[in-house]
Amino acid sequence: MPEISTPPACRVRPAALSDEASLGELDRATWSTLHAVAPRPQPPYAPFFDDRHRPGDFLVAEAPDAAGEPRPAGYLRLVPPTPLACNTHVRQIQGLAVADWARGRGVARALLRAACTAARDEGVNRMTLRVLGHNAPARALYESEGFVVEGVLPGEFFLDGRYVDDVLMGRSLAP
Repeated sequence: MPEISTPPACRVRPAALSDEASLGELDRATWSTLHAVAPRPQPPYAPFFDDRHRPGDFLVAEAPDAAGEPRPAGYLRLVPPTPLACNTHVRQIQGLAVADWARGRGVARALLRAACTAARDEGVNRMTLRVLGHNAPARALYESEGFVVEGVLPGEFFLDGRYVDDVLMGRSLAP
């Protein structure tokens, strides 16, 4: 994937193996039942990258931290939703995280736009994702970027003592 141009405060690039430690740390620091259905990670931590989560599946947003040094501020995982040939025209966002220190700076929006650009460059014409029903900030962001609700699995997950919907969203990438 080529480097994607974004606002000067944020640069989005493909992930590299060297991002393993910082992305693992970011993933653990941003864990919340607002968006995660898996239990909170516990030591010893599993590697961030593995056979199913390769560096080539991720985009990394870099932004200046408080000291002005660029560092990973967020990531997005973008993959085909299935291995089927009849589904190669679709990409699915299967994870998006932004560091607390980088929130409100357009990092998630830059990652979403870069993912759509990268997918279009690969000839993809449809993007999908799943988001928990109670994650209002994420749903609002996705809607502002053209995603619409295409289905709801009511009460699909039981988190923090309550049932939570799994919301399926999608959008066209056609020009």
